[in-house]
Amino acid sequence: MAQPLIKKDDDRDDEADYSPFLGIEKGAVLQEARVFNDPQLDPRKCSQVITKLLYLLNQGETFTKVEATEVFFAVTKLFQSRDIGLRRMVYLMIKELSPSSDEVIIVTSSLMKDMNSKTDMYRANAIRVLCRITDGTLLTQIERYLKQAIVDKNPVVASAALVSGIHLLQTNPEIVKRWSNEVQEAVQSRAALVQFHALALLHQIRQNDRLAVSKLVTSLTRGTVRSPLAQCLLIRYTSQVIRESAANTQSGDRPFYDFLEGCLRHKAEMVIFEAARAITELSGVTSRELTPAITVLQLFLSSSKHVLRFAAVRTLNKVAMTHPMAVTNCNIDMESLISDQNRSIATLAITTLLKTGNESSVDRLMKQITNFMSDIADEFKIVVVEAIRSLCLKFPLKYRSLMNFLSNILREEGGFEYKKAIVDSIVILIRDIPEAKESGLLHLCEFIEDCEFTYLSTQILHFLGIEGPKTSDPCKYIRYIYNRVHLENATVRAAAVSTLAKFGALVDALKPRIFVLLRRCLFDGDDEVRDRATLYLKTLAGDGQVVETDKDMQAFLFGPLDIPLVNLETSLKNYEPSEEPFDIHSVPKEVKSQPLAEKKAPGKKPTGLGAPPIGPPSTVDAYERLLSSIPEFSNFGKLFKSSAPVELTEAETEYAVNVVKHIFDGHVVFQYNCTNTMPDQLLENVTVIVDASDAEEFSEVASKPLRSLPYDSPGETFVAFEKPEGVPAVGKFSNILKFIVNEVDPTTGEAEDDGVEDEYQLEDLEVVAADYMMKVGVSNFRNAWESMGPDFERVDEYGLGPRESLAEAVSAVISLLGMQPCEGTEVVPSNSRSHSCLLSGVFIGNVRVLVSLQFGIDGPKEVAMKLAVRSEDESVSDAIHEIVASG
Repeated sequence: MAQPLIKKDDDRDDEADYSPFLGIEKGAVLQEARVFNDPQLDPRKCSQVITKLLYLLNQGETFTKVEATEVFFAVTKLFQSRDIGLRRMVYLMIKELSPSSDEVIIVTSSLMKDMNSKTDMYRANAIRVLCRITDGTLLTQIERYLKQAIVDKNPVVASAALVSGIHLLQTNPEIVKRWSNEVQEAVQSRAALVQFHALALLHQIRQNDRLAVSKLVTSLTRGTVRSPLAQCLLIRYTSQVIRESAANTQSGDRPFYDFLEGCLRHKAEMVIFEAARAITELSGVTSRELTPAITVLQLFLSSSKHVLRFAAVRTLNKVAMTHPMAVTNCNIDMESLISDQNRSIATLAITTLLKTGNESSVDRLMKQITNFMSDIADEFKIVVVEAIRSLCLKFPLKYRSLMNFLSNILREEGGFEYKKAIVDSIVILIRDIPEAKESGLLHLCEFIEDCEFTYLSTQILHFLGIEGPKTSDPCKYIRYIYNRVHLENATVRAAAVSTLAKFGALVDALKPRIFVLLRRCLFDGDDEVRDRATLYLKTLAGDGQVVETDKDMQAFLFGPLDIPLVNLETSLKNYEPSEEPFDIHSVPKEVKSQPLAEKKAPGKKPTGLGAPPIGPPSTVDAYERLLSSIPEFSNFGKLFKSSAPVELTEAETEYAVNVVKHIFDGHVVFQYNCTNTMPDQLLENVTVIVDASDAEEFSEVASKPLRSLPYDSPGETFVAFEKPEGVPAVGKFSNILKFIVNEVDPTTGEAEDDGVEDEYQLEDLEVVAADYMMKVGVSNFRNAWESMGPDFERVDEYGLGPRESLAEAVSAVISLLGMQPCEGTEVVPSNSRSHSCLLSGVFIGNVRVLVSLQFGIDGPKEVAMKLAVRSEDESVSDAIHEIVASG
C-alpha cells in the first residue's frame, strides 16, 4: 500500500515562516479579545481576533474555566452585530468553546431568534450551532423548528438541518428517526446538495434494517436522483445491497447490475467513475461484466484532469491483481502515463504494466522505468520493486534483465526500507529461480561492500552462509565476506566470522583457507568476534559437518560428541575461571530434567537454565505437560501462551520468587517459581496468597501449594483463576508468600524445631492485554494483509498525547499490543515526523491478527495515530481497538 507523500522538515519550516499565526500567544490574544466589549464594534477586527482564538483551540491550547467563560460571554455580545461574516465566526466560536449547560441556556435565546430570522444564513448557522451544543431536553423543544427546516425552500437552511441530523443521530438517534417523513421528502428536492445530505441521513436512519435499505435502493434506482453527489451515494448503497444479497442469490443473475452499468453513461464524471469502481469490486465479477467499466476507465487515462487519471489508474491497478487479462487492452494508454508529471500516477501506471505485461514487453518496460526511478520517493520505489519481483517470478526466463535492474538500483541512494525491499526481492528470486542464484549472490556481495545498514549486512551474510557453499564456485565469495571482518562494526564482523565458518564446514576444499582467516580473527577487539573465531577454529580442527538444523549446528560446533545443549550450557555456567581449561568431555551426556524457571541465588552457582522464552514449541509443550499433569488444571483445555518470568522480589533477598503467567481460553494460571537462599532454613507448605480485588473479572478456582522448599532447590506453587472465555480480561494482583519456616542444622540438614508460620510480601503482578497476544511474524506483510481481506477491517484514529519522540510512541503501542513487528518497521528513523509500523500476531482463540499503524507529529510534541486492524474475527478487530482506546 503506497504511503501518502510527506513533506520534508525543511519544507515545513518554510511554511511556518509565512504563517500569519506565527508567534501568537494565548495571553496576548485574550487581551485583544477586549475589542468585543467596544461600544462601536469593528467587525473586521473582531473576526481577526476570533480567528486567532480558533487557531489556538485547534492547536491544542487549553483555556482555563475562567478564561473560557470570559471569552464566551464576550463573544455573545457580538450577536448585536448585523455583519453576516462576523456572526458566522461567532457561531464557530460558540461551537468550539463547548459551553456548559448554564451557558447554553444564556445563548439559546439569541440562537432561537436567528432560527426565526428572515436571513437564511442566520437561520442555517443557528441550526448548526444549536444542534451541536444542546442536550436531549432542549433538542426536543426545538424539534418542530428542525423538522420545518428540513423541508425549507432555501437549500442552505435545509442542508444545515440535514447535516445537523447526521451529527445528532450519533447522540440522539430516537429523536432523529422521527424525522423520516421530512427526510424522505427532502430526498426528492431539486437542490443537489439537499438531495445528497437527505439521502445520506435517510440511509443512516435505515442502515440497521437490511430490507428497508433494499427498498430504498429499489425506489431510487428508477431515476429520481438528480444530484451527482447523491447518485454516487446511491451507487455505494447499491453495491452494499448487491454484496449482502450475493449469498442468498441462487441463480447467476446479479440484481441492480443494469443500474450500475447505466450509470456508466451518466453526464457527471464522478458518477461514471463511481459506477466503474463499484463494478470492478463486485465479488465474482465476470469478464463480460468488467468490459464496460474497463472501457470508461481507459478513457479517463487520457483525461486532462489529474484526479481522473489518478482514480482510473489506481482502480485498474487493483483490477490487475485479480483480472490482469481484462486490463491488457489499456496497456498502450498506461505506457503514456509513465512520464506523467504526477509521480503517484506514474508509479501506479508502472506497477499495473508490470502486472499485466507479457514476456516480450519486459525489456522495454525496464528501459522506461530506469529513468523514472530517480524522480520518485522511496515509498513509491518500494511499490515498483515489489511489482518487479512478482513479474520475475511470473517470467523466470527474464531473470537476468530484472536482476540487473534490481542490482543497479541497489547501488543508488535510498533509505533502509527501500534497500531492504530490494534485498528481500533478490533473496526470494535466488530461492525460487535456481538459475539466478550465482548472479544474485554476487550482486548481494557487491552491495555489502558499501552497505551502511548493519541489519542488511548481517542478513546478507547469513544468507550467503546458507546458499554460498552450494554454488559451483564457493571460493569467489570468500573475499567479500572476509572484507567485512576488517571494515565493519562488531556486529557485522561477528556475522562474517560465522559465515566463514559455515563455508569451512561445508566445503572441504576451503577448510585450510578458512582456518587461516579465522586465526586472524583471534586478535579482534570485540569479545564476541574472538569467541566465535575460537569456537569455530576448534570445530574445524576436527571433522566438518553440514549445518542446516539445530542438531546439525550442535554437531558443527562440538564435533561428534553427543551432548545435550541443556547440559552443556549448565556446565559452562558452573565453570569457574582457573588454570585448568574447560573440558567439553566432562559434560554429562544423559538428559537431566530441569525446572521450568528459577532465580539465581546471590553468591551461588546457578542450578538450571531458568524459564524458557515464549515461542518455541518445546517450551509450550513443556509447560503444557507440566500443567496437564496437575489434576486441578487438567480440564482447562489447550494452553494458549506462557509469558516470560516476571520477577516479584528484589535481587539478594532471602527468598527469590518469579512468576510465569499461563493463559488458557477461560483460565489464567500463575506459576510461582520459588528459591530459598537461606542455608539454615527449610520452608514447608509454601503457598502464595493472591488478592484479586483489583481484578474483578477473575475468580480464584484452584491452587497447588509446595510441600517443601529446601535451600537452593527451586520449586513451584500454583494459583489458578477463572475468567470470561475468549475475553482479554486485565487486572492487578497483590501477592504474599506464606510458609512454615524451620531452622536447619547446616551440618546434618535436619530440622531443629517444629517450625513457625511466616509470610513474605511480594511485588504486585498485572495481567495486561498483551498477555492474550502471541507474537507470530509473517514473511510478506503486504500479501498477508491482502489475503486477509477487508471484511473484518476496523480503522480509527487516536491521539496519543505528548510524547518524548515518535520512536517512544511506536514502542509504547507495540508493548501495549504485544504483537510482532514485521519487516523492521519498529525502527523509527531519527528526526522523522511520520512513520508506518506493521504488526502481526495470534490473539487468544488462535485468531490471526494484522495491524497497520501510521504515526504522525501533531503539534509540538503531540502524536496522532491511525490504527487499521484486519483479523479473521470481527470481535477481535474491535477488541484491538478497545485495547488501544483504553491503553
